[in-house]
Amino acid sequence: MRIAIMGASGRVGTRLVEVILANPGLELASALVSPKSGRIGSPVAGGSIEYRSADAAMRSHCDVIIDFSTPAASLALQQDIGSKAIPFVIGTTGFSPEENVRLAAFSAHRPLLLSANFAHGFEVFRKAAVDFAQSAPDADATVSETYHARKKADPSGTSRLLATELFEARSRAMGFAAPEPVIAVHREGDTVGVNEIRFDMGTAEAVFTYRVHTLGAYAVGALAAAQWLVSRRRPARLYSLADCLNV
Repeated sequence: MRIAIMGASGRVGTRLVEVILANPGLELASALVSPKSGRIGSPVAGGSIEYRSADAAMRSHCDVIIDFSTPAASLALQQDIGSKAIPFVIGTTGFSPEENVRLAAFSAHRPLLLSANFAHGFEVFRKAAVDFAQSAPDADATVSETYHARKKADPSGTSRLLATELFEARSRAMGFAAPEPVIAVHREGDTVGVNEIRFDMGTAEAVFTYRVHTLGAYAVGALAAAQWLVSRRRPARLYSLADCLNV
């Protein structure tokens, strides 16, 4: 499987490149970075592939593109590729509602698999928490996250996804709009990622915790999603991580 990485110099992008180069069954087709990156033109891990700006993607033959960049860069690449049916796995987060609408429109041309968190087991964690919220809608939910100290202070895409789905699950169960969950943001050292959901039932409390130990977890999960996406011809539409995991 030939893979192009968008955001190849980022935290997860770097891990993706490392995993691909170490796996004989995978081939790095392109390492795409920002046009302002100082890495443009330099070799990737001393090999024949060089870091290139994203506008070079259309000249790269690849089976799939994995995108861990920024919303602006992600949408620009989708626009540049036009109607080409190249499958995409997108782990980029931070899209505004309007940007999500624009992104979804590109799925008319190609399969796009989106997730705020590709780490193994996250979908099971998410589903378990949503199921609990649906079954116990009177329990007030709080979402908290802890990531490394260099990450921006805004809530992550993972936390926003969890808060939205908990709100929707409780609202469906109660028949009216539930209170929106509070998102508590923490930054600490080199923490990779800890997501926690607390349900306060007054006389009792339920806590769901999901902890990622290494950045490689996101890379391996994204590669597994990419392999599923290209394992057979998928229709052009939006896919979620739950689709490929049958969760």
